Amino acid sequence: MMSMSVKNPIIFQNIPCTLVTGFLGAGKTTVINQLLATKPNDERWALLINEFGRIGIDGALLASSQDNDLEQKNIAIREVSGGCICCTSQLPLQIAISRLLSEHHPQRLIIEPTGLAHPRELILQLSASHWQTALKMNAVITVLSGVQWQQSKYRDHDGFQAHVRDADVLIINRYDQLNTSEKQSLLEWIATLNSQVKIIWAASGLTATEITDSSDLHLADNLVAHAYSTTLNDQLNKPSYIISNQRKVSIAHPQKSMSGLLPQANSLAAMPSSNSFIDENEAQASIDNDLPYRYHEDQQDFQLAGWRLPAHYILNADDLQDWLLALPNWQRIKGVVHTSDGWMQINFNPGSLTTKTIDPQTDSRLEVILQLDNAVDTNAADTDIEETENDAKASSALIDWEACDRELMALVM
Repeated sequence: MMSMSVKNPIIFQNIPCTLVTGFLGAGKTTVINQLLATKPNDERWALLINEFGRIGIDGALLASSQDNDLEQKNIAIREVSGGCICCTSQLPLQIAISRLLSEHHPQRLIIEPTGLAHPRELILQLSASHWQTALKMNAVITVLSGVQWQQSKYRDHDGFQAHVRDADVLIINRYDQLNTSEKQSLLEWIATLNSQVKIIWAASGLTATEITDSSDLHLADNLVAHAYSTTLNDQLNKPSYIISNQRKVSIAHPQKSMSGLLPQANSLAAMPSSNSFIDENEAQASIDNDLPYRYHEDQQDFQLAGWRLPAHYILNADDLQDWLLALPNWQRIKGVVHTSDGWMQINFNPGSLTTKTIDPQTDSRLEVILQLDNAVDTNAADTDIEETENDAKASSALIDWEACDRELMALVM
């Protein structure tokens, strides 16, 4: 009887891995693009993007931001859409990372969790024993928007603070309108949450330890951009203090570590099922044949909605922007859309409105994230859960998504 040989699986060891975190609209895509720009030509890098919505746009935004084709630049992107990999079982994360490593054999991996995530859960997952030989976890890079920090609704939000608590390196951007006193207050606020974090002012490259007086803060604003790029790139090879400490805890208390992977019981109903994490190409196969497509759903104290339209639908560019900006309480708007001005990349947050001409795409994609009028603390006491859920439902009911569909279709030329 002929015996069959089984091919040994490829074992990956010590693949450098970096988390790039930050609250919704902080500017993570910009920082990742800056990191990708430093990639040596002869290296293969991979990027895992976790999107809270179902459409899958961040990959297209990153791809359209690159000067050359991603394949030519040896950059592979995989998107996990439809929920937060930080708040579910390990399975979606394991599948996504395993496929990236086995299919593309990268020499470096960058992971971008959704801005609505609590990064501690992802750190717990990546501290598991089965990743400790496969991945070499480097510094957790977190992006913080100075414009957002100025507003108490962000500054006092536990989700906003969570990203600062679990950062090795904090990139502060969009701080031009902060005066010297406000910058000092920002540093003091950061210190109350994470006294060990290394701070980099995005436009300069100076670190917090180098800021000794107000003149240094002013000088930081005027240093050349390439110094910042060099400083940022250096973080790719710095070890993670946060993850190293968590791994020590995981080894000492393995059962406690595993329990941390599960969401709180009161949040289970708000989380997508694991079936939501099918590979993006597989999940969208039926949708591709049945456009236009729209979804909407509530997650935490936000409401998400997205549309996919056939490529031959051309929308009036000016009217589309006016319509998007008129949506109530929007926190993030992104898309790749065929407009009267050509194919456009749209990337809006309350502190920045960016559009850019891009190459033709296979379809148009739009996604919006709205904050409910009566936004609540996601860590509210159990006794308030039923009341806040009812309030959220009442608030979301104020948005007539069928009317939004008709308004959007009316923009098609």
